[in-house]
Amino acid sequence: MFDLITGSTERPLRERAPGSKVVSITLHIVVLTLVLGIPLLTATNSLPTVPTMMAFVSDTPATAPPPPPPPPPPARAAGAARPTPPTPKNPATAAPIEAPAEVKAETASTGTSSTGGSTVGGVEGGVEGGIEGGVVGGVIGGVVGGVVASVPPPPPPQAPAGPVRVGGQIKTPDLKHRVEPVYPDLAAAAHITGIVILEATVGTDGCVQSVRALRSSHGLLERAATEALKQWQYSPLVLNGIQTPFVLTVTFTFSAATR
Repeated sequence: MFDLITGSTERPLRERAPGSKVVSITLHIVVLTLVLGIPLLTATNSLPTVPTMMAFVSDTPATAPPPPPPPPPPARAAGAARPTPPTPKNPATAAPIEAPAEVKAETASTGTSSTGGSTVGGVEGGVEGGIEGGVVGGVIGGVVGGVVASVPPPPPPQAPAGPVRVGGQIKTPDLKHRVEPVYPDLAAAAHITGIVILEATVGTDGCVQSVRALRSSHGLLERAATEALKQWQYSPLVLNGIQTPFVLTVTFTFSAATR
């Protein structure tokens, strides 16, 4: 640094001491040799052995926590009644629990029949004063052979709430009196033709009570058909023994040939 200040370029240490370069080179060679040579000397052709399993064992033994206590049984209801053992229906005929001291011979019971003869052996469960030919479970005063209790007759069938419509299973009653409609002269002069469909309600006596038009070609034709239909008379309709009103449909055709 003083050389640079003074302008002198002479370096007496570097030019006059060449041994320092040799020492530096030698040190570098030795360091590189150690760094590269030591790993080569310790290297082998076999790979290191890897342990198959590694486990860590603790000095203190492991203890599992104790299981939880079982739940307490449900409390019995205070008012719950204990089940009572069933009692036998016939204690007299129940089998004895203890063996009897002696076995007695059975004696046949005798009875007198209504015909004067004697009958041997009665029916278990019978009552005193029973009659020959009775049934098990009969009562005093029974009749020989038994009589089935009388069953009340079924109630009479109710009449329909209103008139029924004939057709299908309900056959139309016979027509006793028929009146043909009169072709009106005014309709014939005007050449009015067509059909008229009427619905008639017939009472229990078979007479037409009311008429309603379902389809009409002209008022004149409808009036003539209605007046004729009101005069018709049928046989009474009987359902389950009851006379019932009914409804039917009648169709009239008015043409020049019917005049």
